[in-house]
Amino acid sequence: MRIDYEFKSAFNEQYSFVARRILRMLSENSRITTSEMAGQLKISRQAIAKRLRKLENDLGISYVLELNEDKLGLSNPHIIFVKFGAKPDYEKIRALFLRSTVPQVAARISGKYDMFIYANSTSRDEYVHWDKSTQILLSEYKTLWQPSELAHRQLGFFPLRNELIEKLDIPPKHKEMIKILNENSRSSVQKVAAALGMHFNTAEYNFKKLLKMGYIRRFTLTMKQRNDLTFMSIFGKYIISGDFENDAAIERKALMSDDDYSVISRYIMSAQLVGSFDWFSIGVFDNRKTAYDNDVLYYRRSMKRQDVRAEYGTIEEVLLGKLPIRSWDAKKRYDVLRWIPSYR
Repeated sequence: MRIDYEFKSAFNEQYSFVARRILRMLSENSRITTSEMAGQLKISRQAIAKRLRKLENDLGISYVLELNEDKLGLSNPHIIFVKFGAKPDYEKIRALFLRSTVPQVAARISGKYDMFIYANSTSRDEYVHWDKSTQILLSEYKTLWQPSELAHRQLGFFPLRNELIEKLDIPPKHKEMIKILNENSRSSVQKVAAALGMHFNTAEYNFKKLLKMGYIRRFTLTMKQRNDLTFMSIFGKYIISGDFENDAAIERKALMSDDDYSVISRYIMSAQLVGSFDWFSIGVFDNRKTAYDNDVLYYRRSMKRQDVRAEYGTIEEVLLGKLPIRSWDAKKRYDVLRWIPSYR
């Protein structure tokens, strides 16, 4: 079977070029004004505003922050894959996760595993305590718990919950400002000032200082998960053998291939792991067959010489947090592993 990564998404193609451009601009910088978008697209500000309202309603857009977790002292990122031996109560699990600030995203999946979790914390001890105590609390479901440290993000990010942001060891004014912007990253400085009870000039000064500190990587957006698309997660384990770099380059071709100005990018997450698995991705496809043929099979074939073990699952429901669903230029944003000398 020949896999052609130049295929087009029927979902993306149902949206106009203008709509795609608006989403791309907002994904790159959600604080861009309607006037700036109108200038770039050569149409009226009113037309932009009308299209934007429709896109927000149709796609369930939330304006969030992509934060620099390292600079914020969040140096314990983990992906955990969970398999239940007994039928779980997902509402009970959701309530359990809400009681902690460590889990940021949790999703129910169908496939080899039943759930994946993205977790981070302000200290190693806090993460270890949560990891062990959660396994104990979930033991009634005969839980197989397989964590991996997220070592390197090649594509994507996971939005952080404000409950974790509240615990950050940064100036209180900056913390409160980040929380407001994480709820709506398009909020004007005037609205932020009003919410914090600050004079406008004070809020503007702190906003500029916040940007200078480098806590925020990007003002961006996420969209709601759609039932008419397949969100495929792959987690791989391989034994590195000869010509690994060439096989990895073939795999990168898939991660960086996409429609022009996609509404939702083909890959919203790709990361190198250390632990139970070596690699993790979330891809978005028109249907399950397209996802399996052009994602799972592609990965297995491209990494076959590396004695690959690729597990996969379809994301059925987000239990906690938000998936990083957005539009972006994958070729521009893909980050090769620069700490491996042979990649330089």
